[in-house]
Amino acid sequence: MADRTLASDELIAALPKAELHLHIEGTLEPELMFALARRNRVDLPYPDVEGVRRAYVFEDLQSFLDLYYAGCRVLVTERDFYDLTAAYVARAVQQGVRHAEIFFDPQTHTERGIAFSTVVNGISGALADARHTEGFTSGLILCFLRDLSEDAAMATLDLALPHRDAIIAVGLDSAEIGNPPEKFRHVFERAKSEGFLTVAHAGEEGPPEYIWQALDLLHASRIDHGIRCLEDPRLVDRLARDQIPLTVCPLSNVKLRVFPTLEQHNLAELLGHGLRATINSDDPAYFGGYISDNYRQTARALTLTQVDVIELARNSFLASFLDEHDRQSHLETIDALATGSG
Repeated sequence: MADRTLASDELIAALPKAELHLHIEGTLEPELMFALARRNRVDLPYPDVEGVRRAYVFEDLQSFLDLYYAGCRVLVTERDFYDLTAAYVARAVQQGVRHAEIFFDPQTHTERGIAFSTVVNGISGALADARHTEGFTSGLILCFLRDLSEDAAMATLDLALPHRDAIIAVGLDSAEIGNPPEKFRHVFERAKSEGFLTVAHAGEEGPPEYIWQALDLLHASRIDHGIRCLEDPRLVDRLARDQIPLTVCPLSNVKLRVFPTLEQHNLAELLGHGLRATINSDDPAYFGGYISDNYRQTARALTLTQVDVIELARNSFLASFLDEHDRQSHLETIDALATGSG
């Protein structure tokens, strides 16, 4: 009989985790937002930190994006991007993250006159220091904004090529509805020809067809969100057969009203279908929790077992772009914890 022991907070805290769905701009906590605004003399439309937090009530993805892009205006210098990234790493390490594959949105910054090199050098500098001081490994994923044109994405890819050593993959994010993956087929083909891996947001607010397109047209090696796949049994079979990872973000899904409550989230059902689901924090400064917060709250809401959360942690490394040696090292640590908790 399967062990139905419920997952404990202690086990969740102890488990090594890889975070695969994290927008670095979405880690901009209100305190840092105000500090950078003062540093760069940027006016904010909020009186204070609590005023920002009161604005974190969203009707949908677009209402969140409006606030998200407004906050990004305080990011101006390489030091700003370094400080933003270093602050995320500090929180992530405390929550058991040992490896992160981090999204960044260069178009959000280049469109307001910030050099691509300023963005990527600030972020990658902090990640390099974190590897040296914390043993925290990472990769950087350039996301194209899907509400802009493919030509704009292609121009951004041109800017990225001199920095290819700092970037492991390209992705696709921002407003999903009305912006199907097929819109970016050519830029993804070119990115792959240049040696980049590919991922894509699909099936959060968009239909299962967007997931099919991400797989078949963009050749995405994992799907960010993907929660609407259960509406298409044939798609579920494909994801299960090929063990295509889904980078699920439970607190984000509730905050953006994809699910009315965490108790109604379909993560347990995804696991039940044999899908390689993972837990991630998405934009934690806005959505109320970093990665262990997502694990703990989701485990309580869905009565996940020790076996479930161990599977989720294992999946996070199996779904990562780590080399086999590093991946196996983390899996062995998880297996040792599993034996001790059994």
